[in-house]
Order: sequence, then C-alpha cells, then structure tokens
Amino acid sequence: NLAGMTLKLTGEANDYVGKGMNGGELIIVPPEEATYEPANNAIVGNTCLYGATGGYFYANGQAGERFAVRNSFSYAVITGAGDHCCEYMTGGVVVVLGKVGRNVGAGMTGGIGYFLDEENNFPAKVNTEIVTYQRVVSKAGEAQLKELIANHAQRTGSKKAQMILDNWETYLPKFWQVVPPSEAETAV
Repeated sequence: NLAGMTLKLTGEANDYVGKGMNGGELIIVPPEEATYEPANNAIVGNTCLYGATGGYFYANGQAGERFAVRNSFSYAVITGAGDHCCEYMTGGVVVVLGKVGRNVGAGMTGGIGYFLDEENNFPAKVNTEIVTYQRVVSKAGEAQLKELIANHAQRTGSKKAQMILDNWETYLPKFWQVVPPSEAETAV
C-alpha cells in the first residue's frame, strides 16, 4: 500500500497482508451479513505487516501469528493476535484490543505496543529479554491510544472499539504498554 491510497477489503485475507506497506490505509472488515462476532474471530493470517515502513492498518478481527514482525513505522489496530506479536519490531505503534499468544515483543527494539488485558494474564505473555511493560501512565500515551482506537472504530465499525471508547475510564486501566529500550526515555 502506498501513501495516499486506501484499500478496503470486505472479507478475509491470508498471510502477509500489508507486507512492505509504506503508506496509506489498509482496512479489513467482515461482510455485513456475517453472523459471528468479529472481535473473536480471525480475519487475517500470519506475518501481517512484515517489514512495513508506514501507513495505517485496521482489521476488525484477529490476526494469526507473528503480527507486525519487523514493523518499522506503520500503525495498526486489531482485536487479537497469535504468538510472537510485535516480534523484531523497530518502530510504529500496534494496538491489540483482545487476546494475544505468547512471546510478545521478542526482539522488539523500537515502537510501542498497547495491549488490552481483560483476563489479567498479559504480563506472562511478554518476552522481557529486551522489552518492559507498564500501564499507560502519560497523557500523551492515553491520547495516542484513544485516537487509534477511535480511528479503528470509525473505519471498521468495530463494536468492541466503540464499547471501549464509550467506557474509556473503565478500559484504560486494563491496557498495558510494551516499551523497548529505544523508547524508554521518551515513551508516551
């Protein structure tokens, strides 16, 4: 995807969606007639945003494994991911509004990740060899997170994103922020 381009897919996508994306917006939503809850179902495959250097990615559903691996500067919001989310990430921002698998942030040297922890088990899923995690403590971090979720809700029609926004004071304390060493001094 290139700067200035908006690509919207109604349906599902396989592996490597957004590989090498350098701009624009990539939006993936389920069909209107879908009878399943998008937040609890996969909509994209494995290794999405591999090596992405820019742009915005919004998917109203979950991703497979290795989401945002080697992501450099894209921004993404999804409702869940498998193992190894944000692996080797060097920049950008990832927001996950649901469950993730193990090994979050393995080899992550840049960027920021925000993860909603409704089951109170997220810290056990983080690979702390390089990254640390903390609650969203700054006004700048809160503003960034809220803006990305609002954009996601507006572009995908995500009911879960809208519920989070409508109950912001309840949900904000449930988010963790994953911070690699390069962002520790300036983490928002």
